[in-house]
Amino acid sequence: MTDPTETSERSFESNPTVCPFCGVGCGVEYAGWGSATGVEGPVNGRGEICPKGAAAFDVVDHEDRLTEPLVRHDGRFVTAPWEEALDRVADGVGRVVDEHGPDAVQFFASSNCTNEENYVLQKLARILGTNNVDNCARLCHASTVAAMSDRLGAGAMTNTLDDLREADCLFVNGANPAEQHPVAFRSYILPAVRDGATLVHVDPRANDTTEAADVHLPLRPGTDIEVANAIAAVLVEEDLVDEAFLAERTTGFDRLREHLADVDVAANAEAAGVDPETVREAARAYGEADRAAVITGMGTSQHRCGTDNVHALLNLALLTGNVGRPGTGVNPLRGQNNVQGASDVGGLPGVLPGYESVADADARERVAAEWGVEPPAEPGLTEVEATHRFGDEVRAAVVFGENPAVTEPNASAVASAFDELDFCVVIDLFETRTAAHADVVLPGSAWAEKAGTVTNTDRRVMRMRPNADLPGNARRDFEILSALGRRLTDRPEGFEYEGPEAAFDEVTRVAPIYGGMSYEGIGDGYQRWPFSADDGAGTDVLHAEEFLTGERTAPLAVVDPVPPADALDAGELTLTTGRVLQQFNSGALSRRSDRLMAMRGEDALQIHPDDAADRGIGDGDPVTVSNERGSVEVTAEVTPAVREGVTFCTFHYAEPLANALTGDALDPEAGIPEFKHSAVAVEPAAGGDAADAD
Repeated sequence: MTDPTETSERSFESNPTVCPFCGVGCGVEYAGWGSATGVEGPVNGRGEICPKGAAAFDVVDHEDRLTEPLVRHDGRFVTAPWEEALDRVADGVGRVVDEHGPDAVQFFASSNCTNEENYVLQKLARILGTNNVDNCARLCHASTVAAMSDRLGAGAMTNTLDDLREADCLFVNGANPAEQHPVAFRSYILPAVRDGATLVHVDPRANDTTEAADVHLPLRPGTDIEVANAIAAVLVEEDLVDEAFLAERTTGFDRLREHLADVDVAANAEAAGVDPETVREAARAYGEADRAAVITGMGTSQHRCGTDNVHALLNLALLTGNVGRPGTGVNPLRGQNNVQGASDVGGLPGVLPGYESVADADARERVAAEWGVEPPAEPGLTEVEATHRFGDEVRAAVVFGENPAVTEPNASAVASAFDELDFCVVIDLFETRTAAHADVVLPGSAWAEKAGTVTNTDRRVMRMRPNADLPGNARRDFEILSALGRRLTDRPEGFEYEGPEAAFDEVTRVAPIYGGMSYEGIGDGYQRWPFSADDGAGTDVLHAEEFLTGERTAPLAVVDPVPPADALDAGELTLTTGRVLQQFNSGALSRRSDRLMAMRGEDALQIHPDDAADRGIGDGDPVTVSNERGSVEVTAEVTPAVREGVTFCTFHYAEPLANALTGDALDPEAGIPEFKHSAVAVEPAAGGDAADAD
């Protein structure tokens, strides 16, 4: 039989590239018949992929792809030629800048897209005169970056996936890598466990990662600090700290020790809803290990105290000397394939490419030497701050490859806020919920239709290569952004790139951590930042001799618990959210897979049997989940996997939209929303068949 995709108007070919889903960065390529196959790559050396990667081509030839520019006319979208659509964007954004200034425009960068594309977008914003540029790292790991940058000098993984196999203890806090990063789990974490490493899992829900764990601490959402402080207290009490490391590489131990002396391990355990002896068991496993690695995820970071949560985990690593050696460190697992890179190249409001502060005059001067324009010195708005100000200080939005009307907290309010803008342009593959509020929608390119680079969760910069041409009249994102740069700024020559490689070369001159890298050097492999042009190598394990702050020592921190923003009223349950194996974020990357998931019931609300019985809810019953922010209907999955008093569902589905329920209280340091703790009422849906309560 003939592969139907080979006989369509589009052409496909097999070229090694990088999976568009999680931050692991597996190698994939086109396998025919509209499917992807794994290829040997820097991360997946055996060529394996997970179900997410296998579905990666679902989006590429999808029947709902946008193929022509859309402009709003008399309240509805009509197709338009590219020149007309681009002129509309230039007129709409330009009018807002003329009337309200450049800070009235918010730019949404995309962690689904390449380093080169995000670099061009943030350059456009800054040459226009604003630092209002942000990406969805704000919703995922902004608190991790804030804490680790403050204490250690860099917010990325301190170690590599490879050297996790050398760990004697893996302390997985608020992450479920077995389902969210399957290849990393199977190739790096499980081998360490099979070689004798102890796996400690701190998570309110038992899941596939828990099955491999030796110790499980099913804490109440929002009590990470209580658990980490209790573990730290045990480390000090039982003399499991590294005195030599503390003396040579840290400051503030006496103050922290005094603070921990007042921590009641049993009381903290009770507050977290976990067994105090299990807390001590976890502390001993971590403290007695020669090499212990913390692995952390969004269960840690997505709280209004997410930065403090990470500070508490950093204390554990520093107290025990588990920094600067293979098999140790603090290692955040990134959610999307270029969350790391989009931030690296400047897709954040407070830093320039390479994480140098916008307030740093020397850094601005170096950037100005390349761009011919000095970027603004005042930090811009985060994307959540910006949506809260739509229609007021912010009057226009440029949304590139993101869907904030679905992915931001209190999503219904965010969707309404988009209607308050004077102008909005969206660059995407589909008519998303955000695109529904746009004045212009530009059809961009899917992952398999573009070249460039992405940076994975352990700082490897890898090359993307096209596996398909474009559908209809869609254009490559890099070309669209460059065209906008030429129209919107008074430096059109700064956006005359021959292609993505030219933009990457510019990144290496502007971002010191990428200095010396090249497409040729990356080849079919990778180059890791921080990169040294002198020896042509990247740094695998950070902070070995000194921290990236430039200091020999890092401070220990006193961290006090912070209560969640949503207090529980009588009868309410805590809603926490996350991904499962077959699902990925807003679903815009793999819609067919999302429909299959809905058929399998994987978008169900997990609820403990006792909580279900109290409410007359049976397994498979339709239920209504509600609070003052909204209401959704979903199917109940009654299971002891989730602890009593807590419910769990996947996030970012358009239906049911769990983010209609999540709160927009923000971490004061990182501006990250509290996705992981929402107070909700759960009851049988009207018209549903309620179970008989005992």
